Amino acid sequence: MNNSTVYIITSEASTTLSFVLVDILEMCACGISFLVGLPIHSFVLWLIVTRTESGLASVFFKLNLSVCEIGICVESLIFILSCWFSSFKKLICFLIGLAVTGRPLFQCLICVECYLAVVHPVTFLKYKPLRYKVICSASAWIIILGSCLFSVFILPYTISHTWFFSVQFLLFFCIQLFCLVVVLRALKQSGPGERAREKEEENHMKRRAFHFILICTVSTVVIYVPFTVSGFFTILTKQNIRSLWCICVFCFFLAGFVQPVLYLHRFGKLFCLSSVQVM
Repeated sequence: MNNSTVYIITSEASTTLSFVLVDILEMCACGISFLVGLPIHSFVLWLIVTRTESGLASVFFKLNLSVCEIGICVESLIFILSCWFSSFKKLICFLIGLAVTGRPLFQCLICVECYLAVVHPVTFLKYKPLRYKVICSASAWIIILGSCLFSVFILPYTISHTWFFSVQFLLFFCIQLFCLVVVLRALKQSGPGERAREKEEENHMKRRAFHFILICTVSTVVIYVPFTVSGFFTILTKQNIRSLWCICVFCFFLAGFVQPVLYLHRFGKLFCLSSVQVM
């Protein structure tokens, strides 16, 4: 056996070991998402339904987001099962659309709602009733369903799929960034003839909206930037490096814990963030 043959065998063994390690890390990330994320999101969903004093309409988008997050946690379990049962592969491709589009879409809707409440309060009150939010949420779920079907026919980690989630990232990021900048501008301005107490209450509401939109925007960046960078790196170099995608998966699941932390803090179940005010 010559040196070139030994090198090829060693290289193949190293590559195989690398793929095994990446698979193990991805399974660990999915396991954490399911075992930790599912109870937390379920508890948050229960809090939203049972402890909302202002009615379901005020938290309807957050309710849909929690349902979406629970679906993502279930997807994590199915991903682990697909490592042994190939029949789950198509279902995984379908649920990828839920993860790629569902979470950032509902976060974006919540940010737009905060923007309207601060900048256009009359419009916000006009469309505050539950029926408008039901229509909007139904439209969002139709979009998510379309994304799921698209993910079935266009396999993940391909050029088409890379362009798909990259365009989504730019769209959602631009909308959230616009809301963030406008709310920040409104926070620095005050209306004429406002009393000190009214001004303080209004600024408090604006700060809460600003903090929430800022956190959602950062969460969207954490979700999409690694996927986008890895996707375009794969397109330009023609190399599909699994370790990069593994980092993306960890970032995705890490960002999934942002919303439940905010809600647990809001309902007084998280005391380590007592100095931060959120919606």
